[in-house]
Amino acid sequence: MKLSDFDFHLPDELIATRPAKPRPSARLLVAQGDTITDKHVYDLPEFLRPGDRLILNNTKVIPARLFGRRPRMTPQGPVEAKVEITLIEPRPGGQWAALAKPLRKLQEGEEILFSDALSARVAERGTDGVVLSFNLTGDDFDAALAEAGAMPLPPYIAAKRPADAQDKDDYQTVFARHSGAVAAPTASLHFDQALLATLRERGVEFTEVTLHVGAGTFLPVKVDDVSQHKMHAEWGEVTAEAAAQINATRAAGGRIIPVGTTALRLIESAAQADGTMQPWQGETDIFITPGYGFRVTDALMTNFHLPKSTLMMLVSALMGPDRIRAIYAHAVDRGYRFFSYGDASLLIP
Repeated sequence: MKLSDFDFHLPDELIATRPAKPRPSARLLVAQGDTITDKHVYDLPEFLRPGDRLILNNTKVIPARLFGRRPRMTPQGPVEAKVEITLIEPRPGGQWAALAKPLRKLQEGEEILFSDALSARVAERGTDGVVLSFNLTGDDFDAALAEAGAMPLPPYIAAKRPADAQDKDDYQTVFARHSGAVAAPTASLHFDQALLATLRERGVEFTEVTLHVGAGTFLPVKVDDVSQHKMHAEWGEVTAEAAAQINATRAAGGRIIPVGTTALRLIESAAQADGTMQPWQGETDIFITPGYGFRVTDALMTNFHLPKSTLMMLVSALMGPDRIRAIYAHAVDRGYRFFSYGDASLLIP
């Protein structure tokens, strides 16, 4: 398989920079068999059956983008230089791996001031980023980060506008519980409490899992032979309760429908070859491409993905490459909004 097999033309004006309001008013493309139906997310209950189980990723996005000052002394006196930091993942001892701009000017041991309460020292500097030691840990760090940080919007949104206070609500799911993600599980952004209640009334059940979405989700594939691509790793957990719920639904004949590719990748990592779920915790770098045999996933709710991305490969694996090309051509033709703040699809093989 070549990278070009997963390319398509996307007009720039279809890239959403703000979400639909209210959340379930976003459009929903339903692809079932050979049929494509144009609906809205609030119509989702029409396409689900009592006994179906939606898998929700309850990770919580942290305001991982920080703008700091580097105080330093020069022969002319004290000066301050600006630096932009994006936290990537926590490290032992309260440290964080991070991206930095400008990276080359940072020195190990240098202090960066983010607010009156929050600062960090550069513990390590590598070729791709830095490791920072913050002055606060635990709840104190969380509170200071919430005050000083901005939501880490995806590059294709950040290039069009800066993050603002509205993004702290818009870029977080209504069931976010466990802090650690630096990107949202965006298919889940379409749900509000009213839609969840309607689905429950219909007999649809829910299972929560946790996958802390990393910045690697936005890394481009740089090899033409996609089999040579090295997938980023992300930490996740499927609890014993979650595994038991999924097993019970499968035994009763219900469908397992992840909401988002992050939930799908996690449960496929935790499932045994026969589809039996087991409790699981750790890092997954599962890379799903056409030819993959899905173990536990029956359908998928997801947003529309970047051309030539690993997520385009995943949905191609689920629906078939030719079918997904037709689905995406329909979405472009009908003006669906793309990417993190865009519209949704329900893909039923």
